[in-house]
Amino acid sequence: MQDLAGKHIVLGLTGGIACYKSAELCRLFVKAGATVQVVMTEAAEQFITPVTMQALSGRTVYTSQWDTREPNNMPHINLSREADAIVLAPCSADFIARLVQGRSDDLLSLMCLARPMDRIPLLIAPAMNREMWAHPATQRNLMQVAADGATVLGVGNGWQACGETGDGRMLEPAQLLEDVTAFFSPKLLAGQKVLVTAGPTFEALDPIRGITNHSSGKMGFAIARAAREAGADVTLVAGPVHLPTPRGVARVDVLSAQDMLEATTRAAQSASIFVATAAVADWRPATQSNQKIKKDGSGRTPVLNFTENPDILLAVAKSERARSKKLFCVGFAAESENLAEHAKAKRERKGIPLLVGNIGPLTFGQDDNALLLVDANGVRELPRAPKLTLARELMTEIAARLPDWRV
Repeated sequence: MQDLAGKHIVLGLTGGIACYKSAELCRLFVKAGATVQVVMTEAAEQFITPVTMQALSGRTVYTSQWDTREPNNMPHINLSREADAIVLAPCSADFIARLVQGRSDDLLSLMCLARPMDRIPLLIAPAMNREMWAHPATQRNLMQVAADGATVLGVGNGWQACGETGDGRMLEPAQLLEDVTAFFSPKLLAGQKVLVTAGPTFEALDPIRGITNHSSGKMGFAIARAAREAGADVTLVAGPVHLPTPRGVARVDVLSAQDMLEATTRAAQSASIFVATAAVADWRPATQSNQKIKKDGSGRTPVLNFTENPDILLAVAKSERARSKKLFCVGFAAESENLAEHAKAKRERKGIPLLVGNIGPLTFGQDDNALLLVDANGVRELPRAPKLTLARELMTEIAARLPDWRV
């Protein structure tokens, strides 16, 4: 997906072993459609060569403020004015301190100081030893650069090149790409609190077996990411799936429908938008065996009795918060046939303003989908596309409906 198409990014590298990640980050930016101009400090050249970054960016790398290739000998002006953003990855503790002090004795710091702050944002991906990260001086400096208008993207936790373990690692390239993409996204849901349910539920028969379905959770996770990109505070209640948590999203893992009901009901008390994408099991075993149910050699199959699971979407839609229009509810219907007919009926039955339908067997586990939007005005189709693309379109649809719905 060309999420950064038309964007021009200045990728600044400062001294640190995390420069090896910058090569992959540059490649991901280019793959996402951006043009990338790499600028390196002298210290960065000790960890990765300009030749490598030139090959990956397809552009000449700049390292000196005295570079004679610029006709006016002002690369700090020319390069910064062309950028949609300056991304410092890695940004060392030393360079953060230099930003705070307004130092400008090399090309990269000079560019950061000379950039027009009102239109060229500065994004910082710190990278350093855990003790350096935790030091009060570093934390003071981070607060100051943020107060001065920079966006600090945070750090990862884990094993460090020095052999220690803790906070301070530069975020992984894929995480930084997600953060930069979100930074550029229109904040249509700024100030909203979005609650998303995703994935299947698992209803245990015994300690070994249970009933579930083919839902992968990909659509719900894409919606959570798209809501975060749109500026919302997002909580994701996830059934048993193995998917990475979208950046900036609070995740609550659950197993059964009852678990999901309890987690969703709690989170809905402060949410303003609820998107129920989870494929919740309609029934669960009436009793659960404490031990594995085994064959006894008689050829007789065990008799299983079922009881109906709670309707999570209906419970939330009928809550006082939803009825007083403080919570906009969006339901999902995964059908195998007659999608429009079933989706219309489900929207009426649940009493919600918007229902999204899809054909389950054609979407479970896939990376793309086709959606049917059903509201009081009728039915509209969103043609087949990657799930993240559809999730972003859905956020636009929800944002457009909120003002009229809450009148």
